[in-house]
Order: sequence, then structure tokens, then C-alpha cells
Amino acid sequence: MATQQKVRTERDSMGTMEVPIDAYYGASTRRAELNFPISDLRFPRSFIRALALIKLAAARANMSLGLLEGHIGSAIVEAAQEVADGKFDDQFVVDIFQTGSGTSSNTNANEVIANRATEIMGGQRGSRLAHPNDHVNMGQSSNDVIPSAIHLSALTEINESLNPALEKLRTALEKKSDEFWPIIKTGRTHIQDATPVRLGQEFKGFAGQVEYGLGRLRHAQEELSQVALGGTAVGTGVNTHPEFSGRVCRILSEITGVQVRETDNHFQAQSTLDAAVEASGVMRTVAVSLHKIANDIRWMGCGPRAGLGELVLPEVQPGSSIMPGKINPVIAESVVQVVAQVVGNDATVALAGQGGYFELNTMMPVAAYNLLQSISLLASSADNFAEQCVKGLKPTETGPAMVEKGLMLGTALSPAIGYDRAAEIAKEAAATGSTIRETAKRMTDLTDEQLDELLDPEKMTEPGLGGGPAGG
Repeated sequence: MATQQKVRTERDSMGTMEVPIDAYYGASTRRAELNFPISDLRFPRSFIRALALIKLAAARANMSLGLLEGHIGSAIVEAAQEVADGKFDDQFVVDIFQTGSGTSSNTNANEVIANRATEIMGGQRGSRLAHPNDHVNMGQSSNDVIPSAIHLSALTEINESLNPALEKLRTALEKKSDEFWPIIKTGRTHIQDATPVRLGQEFKGFAGQVEYGLGRLRHAQEELSQVALGGTAVGTGVNTHPEFSGRVCRILSEITGVQVRETDNHFQAQSTLDAAVEASGVMRTVAVSLHKIANDIRWMGCGPRAGLGELVLPEVQPGSSIMPGKINPVIAESVVQVVAQVVGNDATVALAGQGGYFELNTMMPVAAYNLLQSISLLASSADNFAEQCVKGLKPTETGPAMVEKGLMLGTALSPAIGYDRAAEIAKEAAATGSTIRETAKRMTDLTDEQLDELLDPEKMTEPGLGGGPAGG
């Protein structure tokens, strides 16, 4: 026989509601929990932390303005810090697919913090010594708190997780660029043989992609640093002190180490998700860059005998349940799958950005979830890619050995004999299986010394070699 769950009775503006006796949330959260049995998706730790820190900073600001009694405000600050530290994550029970403003999650935070603050002051949960609306939510609305929490959580995750991971990857790629600089191999355009390139130059390109990605993130962070807090219901700031938002932003900046400031246009800040849409677009761009890097590396490592075989990737696990000794580029493959997820997340955020109707966007929760997941996935995969793949890459002799056989060495003959004649030599070499050097010696009057000068692959990795025509 099932044991009936013990409950207590809480109340909200709609009346009484039974909640689990051990719950810190109250009646409104319980209603939302029952209203949205949609998925198992919940806000991540980073969002709960940001939401709690906003409540903490709001209590401090309201105390400093003389609007909140000190003993209540201090209890709220203590309770909010505990929530920010992760002690009550299991109390955030509302589904991501909920009210589009995120009101249910804002209420969830208000009730948990109020009940915990009430306990701190010696009261019983539900007795409302700290009131979820009058005290914890003072000077706020879900409509300015939730977009502010989106910005703050994204900012802190970029600052604390994604930027360090990308810096680590850039450093690893730059080290490989230096290490591989002496190695000359065949370049490829249209996945066909092209003129020689240094393996280190290819890795310099990879490192540059990450560097530019970090620059794009800095711009996104600048946009995210403007928060909606202070606009309350529709952007007018009704029911809040004019200095409230500025004080809260200063406190949040001190606590988190990222700079946040009140928006200079509350009406756009609450009715749109434009900054989040831009940030998600940057995540997509960074993801696409990682796809290029991971895909090139796994292709250069394909083989080991029947493929390109120019790189040896670290062996991290067996690659097949049927083929003994097979090793697959699994770390690069995991990066590519993350890219797919991030691109999909960006599409969701873009659609959510279209959910701004009049004075409020009503697709905030799903936008927050997908943006924060993208940041987290990119941070983890970039760090893992650097550590378990890039750092252990080793070159083979295959790349340099194929340079002399490459037909695109004929490009270097163009300044001396013209494009058409060089093309004839390349076609003849391809037809006969000869090298460009062998064919040119047979079909031209160029001496061995001249061919050595013209067909020096090292010189072909630098600007110069005269003003002859070129193709791509």
C-alpha cells in the first residue's frame, strides 16, 4: 500500500494549495509544477545562481534605500546566497516549457528564498515572516528579472567557462603551429591538391579562428552587460525606486566579477531578446569554427594507410567492437556533434526572439535554456578537444613525402614559362604518372638548377616568386 505524502498548506493570491511538507517552494510554484508536466528540462545551475544573486542584490539595494527592514533583508540575503551556492537546486521544479515570461520560475525563486529566510528568522515555512512578493520581489517584476537573469547567467558562463576553454584551445593550436612550422605538405582547395603549405600555417589558421571567436564573444558580452532590471512590468519602472536598478547592478558586478549595468532603454530590453539572439549567433559562429578545425584534423588523420595519414591523433579508446586495433577520431567526432546541437539551439533562440509581442517577449525560458546549453557545451567540448586531441597530435612523413609528387608544383613554373605551358606539363605529368620536375625537364629547356629554384616547396609557402598568373 502506497504511503501518502505528507503535505502542508500554503497560500497565494489564488487561495490555498497543498505542497510537500519538506518543500521550500510554495503554492504558486506547486501550481506551475502541476500545470506544466511537459518535459524533464529544468533551468541549469548557472541560471538559478544568477536568479538568486539578483534577489540577493535586490535585498541589499532595498535595505540601503530604506525600503526593506534590516532583519528581513539580511535573512533574504543569507537565504539567497545559499540558493546561489546550490543548496536548494532540487527546489526549482518548474518545467522550461512554462509561462513565456518565466514568471513561474521567478515565483519559484521568491518562494524558496522567502521560506528559507523565514526559517533563518526563526519562523516556520509558510508563515511568511519574509514575504515572497512584498520582500523578496520588492522593486521587481518577472518581466525584468528573467531577462536580466538570462543576461547575467550567460555573461558569467562565458566569462568563467567558455572564454577560458577557448583560450586553452587557442594556446594548444598555437603551440602546434610552432611545432609543425618546418613541415611542408600539399595544400588542398576544393579538396583537391593545391600548392604546398606548411602544416604550421594550417594550424595558425585554426588558432586564428578561435582568436576571432573570442573577439566576437567580447562584443556579445558587451551587449549582454545591459540588463532590464528596473523596468518592472512593462518598462516604465512603476513600483520601484529610481536608484534601485543602478544599485543592484553595482552589487552584482562586485559579486560576479562581470560588469552589468542598467539598460538605457527598458522598453526594448523587456519586449525583445535581441541581445540573447546575438549572443546565440556568436555561439553558432564559434561552433562552426570548431567544426572546421575538428573536421580538418580528423581528415588529416584519416587512414592510417588508406587515407591521408598526415597526422596521428591520440589513441583514447578502441574504435570498433569487430575490427581489432581500429582507432577512431572520437574526440573530434564529439566536437562535431556539439556543433550540431549548438546550431539547433541557435535556431530555437532565433524563433524565441520572434516572441516579443508589444511590451514583453513571451519565449524567455526556452531561449535561456538553449543559450546556456550552447555556452556550456562549447566550453566543455573546446576544453576536451584541446586536452585530449590537439595537445597530442603528431605529424607523419606522409605529407612531406607527397609534395614532390604533387601536380600543383607546376604553379611555380608559370612565372617562367606561362600558365598555358605549365598547364600542359601538369596534364602530361598526371597522364604519365611522372612528377612535375621530371616532366618539365623533358618538355622545357629549364636546367636542373632553374628547376630546383622554381620548384622549391619552401619558397612556395611564402609570398613572391614573381608576377606570373595564378589560379584558384
